[in-house]
Amino acid sequence: MAVGWAQDGAVNDQIDASVQDAVKLARSRLPDGTGRTHCEECEEPIPEARRQAVPGVRLCVRCQAEAEKRQAPLPGFNRRGSKDSQLK
Repeated sequence: MAVGWAQDGAVNDQIDASVQDAVKLARSRLPDGTGRTHCEECEEPIPEARRQAVPGVRLCVRCQAEAEKRQAPLPGFNRRGSKDSQLK
């Protein structure tokens, strides 16, 4: 019996899992609930148009852009399907 070989469809399963992880992460970052009239960070007023466009908004555009810069980017490779994990 050969050990270390992937089953049929394993690559697609890995891709699907990576996509599901990315969707789950994106959904967790979406605001929800009642939005604020003033930014949590800088206390500047949040325009009505932004509050209607983004339900649950908590940051102004400037502070939101800064927060997104601080977030870690998604990894560029699929850790579940690395060859190293299959060779062990």
